[in-house]
Amino acid sequence: MVLTGRAGMFSGGFDLQVMRGSMNTAMALAKRFNIGSEDAVVSLSCDSSLQWSCGCQGASLLLAADYRIGVDGAFKIGLNEVAIGMTMPHGGVELARGRLAPVFFNRSVILAEMFSPKEAVIAGFLDKVVSEVEFVPRVQAIALAMTKLDMKAHHHTKLKVRAELLQVLDECIEKDRHGSL
Repeated sequence: MVLTGRAGMFSGGFDLQVMRGSMNTAMALAKRFNIGSEDAVVSLSCDSSLQWSCGCQGASLLLAADYRIGVDGAFKIGLNEVAIGMTMPHGGVELARGRLAPVFFNRSVILAEMFSPKEAVIAGFLDKVVSEVEFVPRVQAIALAMTKLDMKAHHHTKLKVRAELLQVLDECIEKDRHGSL
């Protein structure tokens, strides 16, 4: 599966009106995204192809993807929940902890720092940054290479690699559902 955004934006994240409404409405929306279970995005095979800016849930989706390609430019990538008045959910914290370089973890999660595409590679949001001209051919080449993987072996290996994270994410969903700090 290849995920791309619309012109100028990969993802702006969840609907802030819903997320700020109440913990129940926020959890219902987050549950639809379902980041915890083994059938969720964290365990699916996908290539997030990023041509534009993304924040909040878009950045979390990048952290969950297998391979992330971005276009070089004046775009920003990061977890901006704290900057927009939202407390980072437990699951988002753990997903970031599992994928971001340790030196960028606090800067991303606690300080809501946004990064250029090249900085996002170093931080751990992206795997590769290419020019706009290279973008589509690179995405196609990576997607083609992924089709040559044995999907059953890929899936089972990913579940082993991410087993601890998936367990932690399931626990985080329960913590967030009950409003635990």
